[in-house]
Amino acid sequence: MNIVGVFKALCDENRLRIFNLLSQETLCVCDIETILNMTQSNVSRHLNKLKSEGIITFEKKAQWAYYKIDDNFIKENKLLYDYLTGTLSNYSQFILDNENLKKHKESKLSCEQLTRGGN
Repeated sequence: MNIVGVFKALCDENRLRIFNLLSQETLCVCDIETILNMTQSNVSRHLNKLKSEGIITFEKKAQWAYYKIDDNFIKENKLLYDYLTGTLSNYSQFILDNENLKKHKESKLSCEQLTRGGN
């Protein structure tokens, strides 16, 4: 893991927003799209950057890929991880994202429902 690459990956607001969500929950691309109101291609591009730097990992289940913060990233960068997870929750955009995550979880919409337009 290259720490310069990690900081470059995390210097983008949208990637920080994704990091913030994934620090709380394992999520599918369609979940992230919905919560952050971003396009699939944009979310995928940001996920690929975070993945290439070893910050996140994913598990494939059927046709869906579920992303989470990589356990090795947390172990190797504990101070950075703790700082980010503690600090991001104090900023308005991340507070709003956390509220949207909560609403999304309460909606209990599946990836299949989300990709079909919600019904």
